Amino acid sequence: MDDIDYNFESRYDENFSLLTRKLIRYISEDSRTSILELSKRLGVSRRTVRERLIRAEKELGISYTVEFNESAMGLANPHLILAKFTKKPDWNEVTRLLASSYIPQFAVGVKGKFDLLIYANAMTSGEYVHWDKGMQIMLSKYGVLWHPSDVAHKQLGFFPIRDELIDTLKLDKQHKEMLKILNTNSRATFSEISKRTGMHFNTVAYNFNKLVDSGIIKRFTISIKPPKDLIRIVFFSKYVLAEKFEDDAARIRKVYTTSGTEYPIFNRYQVCAQLVGSYDFFNMSIFDNYDTAYQQSIVQYKDVMKKHNVKVDYGQADLLLMGKWPLRSIDTKKEYNIIKWTVPSDVQHGA
Repeated sequence: MDDIDYNFESRYDENFSLLTRKLIRYISEDSRTSILELSKRLGVSRRTVRERLIRAEKELGISYTVEFNESAMGLANPHLILAKFTKKPDWNEVTRLLASSYIPQFAVGVKGKFDLLIYANAMTSGEYVHWDKGMQIMLSKYGVLWHPSDVAHKQLGFFPIRDELIDTLKLDKQHKEMLKILNTNSRATFSEISKRTGMHFNTVAYNFNKLVDSGIIKRFTISIKPPKDLIRIVFFSKYVLAEKFEDDAARIRKVYTTSGTEYPIFNRYQVCAQLVGSYDFFNMSIFDNYDTAYQQSIVQYKDVMKKHNVKVDYGQADLLLMGKWPLRSIDTKKEYNIIKWTVPSDVQHGA
């Protein structure tokens, strides 16, 4: 019998009306949606939309950004790194060391079974490996224990990309300038982009469409600054693949794609990824309090995966060192990118 609680409510969402929650959903899924279109979809005046949007920007610390297709950008080395320290680190120095390279995109200090989480990507494996080993050397005075894993398949969510990485792409200068502007403010108008770049309005429109058509831009979206009273919990897991794994994975998937609140302010489960390397799976989620986070994220996951000898390293992400939080509200059932590891029968038989 399946006794998983798939559908519990978040009290935090009660602080916001359904109208505001719908607004956040719409701009999470396409932050360039016009005020007029938002007005039509929400069934309210444009003035109301503007007022609600301004209020939400202030209350939630919204920044407008881009979800990039990193492989289309030529970034083929996505990694998630768990690091532990045997000595207390100087977080200011850790931040400075991370900022010295364009390769790390997101980094956060963690309280729990590990101390540091990093998301990194690079154009080539050589660039990544050089940075990876160099960081370990620079952090060695803190007794760093470094555990990198390749991101084999991202099932849900994204990590915002830094402008420093965009600068390294093999693109026209004009295209890179546009991408950086949109990365900072994905609602920027063609007129605003034209003024900042010196390009003619029509050139901006042409290049914009070219960038979208290239597949580099997956979605214009947002990043929400997490409220201090909510808990961001992250975990890495290692398990043994065995029979019924796909069934158990489906149970976990149902958890990650079910929301107890209609149009939540942000998804409970933000990032889910299959890994290869030190760990097999990664999850980042946000909850009303630590007890709920622990029960619904760690205990529940370990219970479902107990037949697979699962081991979990987890902690509370509380100190943003680099990048933007990947928090937003999207339709997770629609966006969850399913993968099955079972080998097809024709491959098994050598067909």
